[in-house]
Amino acid sequence: MDKKEQIPADFLPKSYTIVSVGDSLTQGVGDSTKRGGYLPYLEERLEQEKGIKDATIYNYGVSGNRTSQVLNRLKNQEVKGAIQKADIVLITTGGNDVMKVVKENFPELNLRDFDRELISYEKNLTSVFDTIRKENPDVTIGLIGLYNPFYTLFADVKEMELVTAKWNQVSQNVLARYDNSLFVGIAEIFKESEENLLYTDYFHPNDKGYQLMADKAFSVLQNEALENLYVAAQKENELDD
Repeated sequence: MDKKEQIPADFLPKSYTIVSVGDSLTQGVGDSTKRGGYLPYLEERLEQEKGIKDATIYNYGVSGNRTSQVLNRLKNQEVKGAIQKADIVLITTGGNDVMKVVKENFPELNLRDFDRELISYEKNLTSVFDTIRKENPDVTIGLIGLYNPFYTLFADVKEMELVTAKWNQVSQNVLARYDNSLFVGIAEIFKESEENLLYTDYFHPNDKGYQLMADKAFSVLQNEALENLYVAAQKENELDD
């Protein structure tokens, strides 16, 4: 059943605040409109929802950031203040951690090299979640998963498929330790699409890629988070009355 059909007809629409942190996928590298990658598309989808008056999105994406750098930026006072007021925090991270291994070891890529980096990634991602939870214990946290950008150039490099799958699984394992958390898997979107979803650098998404990312993020939020947010907002309205 569509979640929005469960919202009472007399429900008072609420404004939502979304804080996005992460790397170039949050900043929107490859987005021809320069509006911020997948986030404007997600904002449009959310504001079409019956129970949402408007969605305000704060974009703190920085291209090139690895997970350790995302963690450090969470200590910024502006970012901390935004998280404290947020209903949802969305994260893109991990891609530059993987690329660090690729750059340091290409063309002799070895799965053991990725596994060593994966240990640090899991530790840093856990710290990212702990830091966000410390600032806002009730916020919904969503992590956008990794995709393999090398499928068009190196379709025969099966190791990268294994790496992507393993890192996404570790990400989901971390999320499983936290309430009100969700995973937005996008690997299959890029792998199975018949049209090109990559920017001219063959690494970042293009406009269509970002739009499909937003569609998937909206779908996961709708199925796993929005109903709980609606219920919480309704209780707030009742307390205010």
